[in-house]
Amino acid sequence: MKKYVIALDAGTTSNRAIVFDKNLQIVGTSQKEFKQIYPKPGWVEHDPIEIWDSQKSVLKSALAQHNISPASIASVGITNQRETTIIWDRSTGIPIFNAIVWQDRRTSGYCEKLKNDGYAEKIRKKTGLVIDAYFSGTKIKWILDNVEGVRQRAEKGELLFGTVETWLVWNLTKGERHITDVSNASRTMLYNINSLEWDQELLDLLEIPSALLPQVVDSSGDHGLIDQKILAGNIPISGMAGDQQASLFGQLCFEKGMVKNTYGTGCFVMMNTGDKPELSSEKLLATIAWKIGDNIQYATEGSIFVGGALVQWLRDNLKLIKSAPEIETLAAEVEDNGGVVIVPAFAGLGAPHWDQFARGTMFGITRATQPTHIARATLEAIALQVKDAIDVMIDTSGLELKHLKVDGGASTNDLLIQIQADLLDVEVVRPVITETTALGAALLAGLAVGFWEDFDDIKGRWSVHKIFKPSADKRGNDELLRYWRKAIERTKNWIEK
Repeated sequence: MKKYVIALDAGTTSNRAIVFDKNLQIVGTSQKEFKQIYPKPGWVEHDPIEIWDSQKSVLKSALAQHNISPASIASVGITNQRETTIIWDRSTGIPIFNAIVWQDRRTSGYCEKLKNDGYAEKIRKKTGLVIDAYFSGTKIKWILDNVEGVRQRAEKGELLFGTVETWLVWNLTKGERHITDVSNASRTMLYNINSLEWDQELLDLLEIPSALLPQVVDSSGDHGLIDQKILAGNIPISGMAGDQQASLFGQLCFEKGMVKNTYGTGCFVMMNTGDKPELSSEKLLATIAWKIGDNIQYATEGSIFVGGALVQWLRDNLKLIKSAPEIETLAAEVEDNGGVVIVPAFAGLGAPHWDQFARGTMFGITRATQPTHIARATLEAIALQVKDAIDVMIDTSGLELKHLKVDGGASTNDLLIQIQADLLDVEVVRPVITETTALGAALLAGLAVGFWEDFDDIKGRWSVHKIFKPSADKRGNDELLRYWRKAIERTKNWIEK
């Protein structure tokens, strides 16, 4: 009897396997961190072999630790850090270079050239994206241009490109399937979200051979069987989605106008915009949310590069806290930020500012500034970035924000979520299962094999943990917003081009 669905959550700093039962309860989990590689300032890499080994390890350990038989697994779904770029040898499976991570900024100069050459509007209309080093396309080009012999081998069809889910499926199926789903394809800056195909004009512009590219498939469907030597039982892979699209699905944002935010390493605000892409704003991204058969849903996204990573910085670099949860206690000791405003533009500013030359700043420090003020300003900075993105989202869509659904590690911080509710002046809803990225991948996989019947079946099993209502007294919001906007403007264009 098939009792469970497994989600493989291939994150930016760790890989996890989470086992869900039919009632959406987590019955088993395993997690393993992997190394972050920083060859130069602004460069971020991962070892693709380590990504694969750690993901395979947690898949097996999640079952072994909880005595779950492979025979009881109905399906596997995969969700992943998006945009991270891997190229490997088609015949040997050996990567020809480290994975270039979504955070990596090495192609910023080339992106500026594309903008100056007048390609911004064409790329936005075709892909829904702004020109930025964030996306996979320029990372692929960098590898082809800078790793000896790679371009020639790519043109001969000897190499394969994939984002992390493509790499994992290729390994799980022992090279049987070289695929990506529409949500991940739409983050490459190479995929036309209107015609639903790789765009030859963009491939030519970036000088990328089409032979590198994976087949694009639905987010929920038949994606191959896990090789028996890896995991016995003829277990199908039947769900794939980029992490933020998976989270939108896991939050049950099935209807146009529904919004979620994930508080992870970065923050990712996403609104379901229905069956057509919303291309009205240059400050937000239009992206494919998922495709299930003939049902395709689009989304508008505000990508914020630094969210929970700011808390990690306080812990690991400034040593103000020993563990991430301590920040809530520290920040709660004061009623305001004491005049401190932090703009965490460690890797530039994402939505809605899109300034890759901005850098992190801390304003308003005096002799009276305490760690408590910095802690409070840290939580406010996360919430203020989210508000900036949502404000543009609402203005351009013309839709009303009825509530915000939240998830991710930092969403368990009650003070942060209350600050968010106050800034947005709407209710913020936190579900029982905050691992909605993994849940979304599991749901997509389970729907494909009939483990869950339909959307209504899923809705009946999903539950709310807590609703945060905006405070009646918002007198401090205007001043906070005024200084935040002032700080943002002074942060921009810090690095000389």
